[in-house]
Amino acid sequence: MTATMEEKPATRSPSENWVSRVLVPEMWGAVAIVAMWMAVLFVGVYGGDMTFHGADTSWSNLPSGVAVALFAAIGTVSVARRVFGRRSA
Repeated sequence: MTATMEEKPATRSPSENWVSRVLVPEMWGAVAIVAMWMAVLFVGVYGGDMTFHGADTSWSNLPSGVAVALFAAIGTVSVARRVFGRRSA
């Protein structure tokens, strides 16, 4: 006795509504990555500088966008691995 499994078609039917196309994890991962880098853009343009004062009255400035970009890069890697990573089937 043999059993056959019914497979879903690889192509989507035109009758599917737009909600089913929007509710995919890849789209939300891309939205999250774009939002992170838009935050870097706005902080870089409108944000101030981080000022560090030393004990010997020395000081240095660093744009705040550098720190935000560091965390956005870490967040981009983690979101991309989670959403776009290989799936073991």
